[in-house]
Amino acid sequence: MPDLALTDDLFFVRAGLERSAVERLVGDALRGCDDGELFLEYRQSEAIAYDDGRLRTASFDTTQGFGLRAVAGETTGYAHASVLDAAAIQRAAATVKSVRQGHAGTMALAPAGTNVALYTDDNPLAEIGFDRKVALLAAIDSYARGLDARVRQVSASISGEWQAVQIIRADGSRAADIRPLVRVNVSVVVGEGDRMEAGSHGAGGRRSYRFYIEEATWQAQVREALRQALVNLESVPAPAGEMPVVLGPGWPGVLLHEAIGHGLEGDFNRKGTSAFAGLLGQRVAAPGVTVVDDGTLADRRGSITIDDEGTRSGNTVLIEDGILKGYLQDRLNARLMGVAPTGNGRRQSFAHAPMPRMTNTYMLGGTASPEEIIRSVDKGLYAVNFGGGQVDITSGKFVFTAAEAYLIEGGKVGRPVKGATLIGNGPDVLTRVRLIGNDMRLDTGVGTCGKDGQSVPVGVGQPTLLVDNLTVGGTEAA
Repeated sequence: MPDLALTDDLFFVRAGLERSAVERLVGDALRGCDDGELFLEYRQSEAIAYDDGRLRTASFDTTQGFGLRAVAGETTGYAHASVLDAAAIQRAAATVKSVRQGHAGTMALAPAGTNVALYTDDNPLAEIGFDRKVALLAAIDSYARGLDARVRQVSASISGEWQAVQIIRADGSRAADIRPLVRVNVSVVVGEGDRMEAGSHGAGGRRSYRFYIEEATWQAQVREALRQALVNLESVPAPAGEMPVVLGPGWPGVLLHEAIGHGLEGDFNRKGTSAFAGLLGQRVAAPGVTVVDDGTLADRRGSITIDDEGTRSGNTVLIEDGILKGYLQDRLNARLMGVAPTGNGRRQSFAHAPMPRMTNTYMLGGTASPEEIIRSVDKGLYAVNFGGGQVDITSGKFVFTAAEAYLIEGGKVGRPVKGATLIGNGPDVLTRVRLIGNDMRLDTGVGTCGKDGQSVPVGVGQPTLLVDNLTVGGTEAA
């Protein structure tokens, strides 16, 4: 298993813990349970923000701690602390033992190991000095202002973290991972007369800062943020009504993530609260629609070598050619549903118990060219970029705001529009997909997913899609 030596140094040598003593505590706490583990974590993080020509904020934080979980049937006992010492682990063990009272379980087998590493274990926070990071943000500000006289404000930020985890099970088996994560964001406000509009762009992943400080890389982000702002400056009010909608490739996959992906997580389906519950093997989407969750993509924001229970990451087919094939599973829900875990047991930190979560969720490409898809629409909407949205897991209903969208008129992309919202039902939208582009693209590495108060990094993606008769909310009658 990769990274055991590195994490042993963090969690045992530096913390002064005796590994054999910790393993005995874990074994005693979990005796008679069905599952459980000790999750050890050490994390360094930083965030630097530059706004309107000056450094606004800079923060650096180091956290460490553990979470001990015991599972008996459907009941979970969880205790955590932000210290790494034997006394704290012993107190946690005494707490979680309570779930096994009256329960005679057999501890589930440990996950199979892996010798595959999907990203570097280098610490991005240590490779480049603070002054150089601030200089990068200042260069972004200067470059953006020099591109167009209409630029009124520039905001840029850089953030990174280095997370080390080790998971110890009742039988003494261990798994470990070292996870870097960086992100660069640019926002530009432009003005003409009394009108002001904004555009933003970002990129990131589980890799070194060095890629993002290359001039060609950050300048491309600035130009894209500026392009979006200038497009919005020319926008007209969005139409309202039912119409064909073409969704662009890449980040618009966030709609797929929210409206469909959460509904395919194992806990919602085990409890019968998902719109997809009980539909395995049935058609839930149009022919040609294939959706996967793949945590094995190198350097991607949503990728994980192992999940937070120690299960190796995988590529899970959720929907294949329109047929529902499976759900995303952690160990608890997989055991209760009688299936194998899929490597999707994730947690925000040591202070949180794991649950089924997405990694990189995307729709595979089809055969139609983007140009062919646009030409097929006489009058509709082309949604290229998305902002915020809301979704109801039980019903599948969603509302999403289009941050960049255009009218389609006579088979051609027309004027940009502002204020467009897409309103629909996730399972229903899947059945309305009529054309699937050959241009599948992943997002640039900026996604963060929230569920039950926990946030984890994720990736999304899709090709260009034509969806028939989606409801568009706007201010002008279509």
